[in-house]
Order: sequence, then C-alpha cells, then structure tokens
Amino acid sequence: MAGASSAVRATLTDAQLVTLTEAHGGRAEPGWWDRAKRHSLGWVSAHDGDTLVGFANVAWDGADHAFLLDPKVHGDWQHRGIGTELVRRARDAARDAGCEWLHVDFEPHLRPFYFDACGFASTDAGLIRFTAS
Repeated sequence: MAGASSAVRATLTDAQLVTLTEAHGGRAEPGWWDRAKRHSLGWVSAHDGDTLVGFANVAWDGADHAFLLDPKVHGDWQHRGIGTELVRRARDAARDAGCEWLHVDFEPHLRPFYFDACGFASTDAGLIRFTAS
C-alpha cells in the first residue's frame, strides 16, 4: 500500500467514514458506521497519518459465510494497490475466523478489480432490490 499504513479493527469514527465515503464519490449516511460495526466480523482500514484513506468491512452470518461490504479508497489515493491490499486482508481475516466463503457484489465496471486483482470467481447469485435508485 504505497504511502499508507493499514490496520485491522482500528478504532474508526462515524465522521471518518462519512468523510471517506464522500471523498470516494459515494453518498454518506451519518450514523451508518455506529450502527453497522456491531454486526461486523471485522474491518480493515488504510491511513495516511490520522486520515482514513481506505476501508473494507466484513459482515458475516456467524458461521461459514462472510460478506465483503463497503470497500472504498479515497479518490486521491486510488490506483496505488490500497484497495487490493484491503480486500486481501479482509479475505484473510474471514478465513482466519473460520469462514468457508467470502461473498462480494459489485457494479459491472469493477469486474477486473474483483476477479483479476482480488481472485474472486464468478458465480450465480440472486438479488431483490427493495428501493429504486
């Protein structure tokens, strides 16, 4: 991770996640991290000093299945290997916790990242969307 340090289960604030989400180009929802972290198997973060520049969350079913959620890298820090390293460390944490599977879903333009850079395989899956975008 060129220029950034990483941590597993670092103390992160909701405000840091809001700032990172907005810098990544996403829609931040204040209060999200305060609600989500208690359901998490773990998370991995990348930092430039005190600044959060990358994040990946791993939720789970309490047994065999883990779910990679919300991976993001600050726009100014992309294309430096940070996202790939965050996913690798999240994968390792899920495996080390005894999970058999790590699931991820993503937009089509991210296929090369998840399949080529991170080693995920294509699989059939189903999805029900409850809200319109």
